[in-house]
Amino acid sequence: MAGGALTTHVLDTMHGKPARGMRLELHYVHGDHTHHLVDSYTNADGRVDQPLLSDQFQHGEYEIRFHVGQYFERLGVENDTPFLDVVPVRFTISEDKHYHVPLLVSPFAYSTYRGS
Repeated sequence: MAGGALTTHVLDTMHGKPARGMRLELHYVHGDHTHHLVDSYTNADGRVDQPLLSDQFQHGEYEIRFHVGQYFERLGVENDTPFLDVVPVRFTISEDKHYHVPLLVSPFAYSTYRGS
């Protein structure tokens, strides 16, 4: 659908900076299963270099899986009691607009919202 796009941005709230090098996956949700669409990593600004969806943009339910545990482990964050590993954010695209789904994350908490 023309005019629509999906982007994301990850901020590391533990260190107060963009989450560089975090792996993420985009899945299309279809009933009780998902279809893998994209695998990507965040850049130095905590963003992906290209929209997660643009040419394939269509209405429906999606899930971005942020590999938070792997990110903090790679940074050498010592954690005797790991809590977050893969953070799934499931949302619905229902308009032909730009959807921005940011993630603010630490080893123990996260939040998200529909950005602009």
